[in-house]
Amino acid sequence: MSFLVDPPLLVTAGALIEKNAPNKLAADALEKATVAVFIGTSVNLYLDKPHTKWMWKMMGAKSGRDWMINSDVFNFEYQDVSVFTHMISILIFSTYPFWIKLGRKLVKPKYLKR
Repeated sequence: MSFLVDPPLLVTAGALIEKNAPNKLAADALEKATVAVFIGTSVNLYLDKPHTKWMWKMMGAKSGRDWMINSDVFNFEYQDVSVFTHMISILIFSTYPFWIKLGRKLVKPKYLKR
């Protein structure tokens, strides 16, 4: 996952949840679980946790943070990052719930269709 890939994936996940959930309660639970998985995985990648090595290696990145920040598209510093970079990253993570909610709003809920 990466800061470039996560938002479109979250929008897609939100649309799929809304399209397929049997009711609003299930949709809300799936939304929360999905955001938790995305944030949990992404933060662990960003922090270069050893258990994420298989994931960033598979993407051809030099580390989890390299994958999160650069995604093989950019060439930003990823090893000795500034407090500003950390703050921007936290800000980006805080947008994840917005993206999945946007995806849910794009689709008419299955549970409202007759």
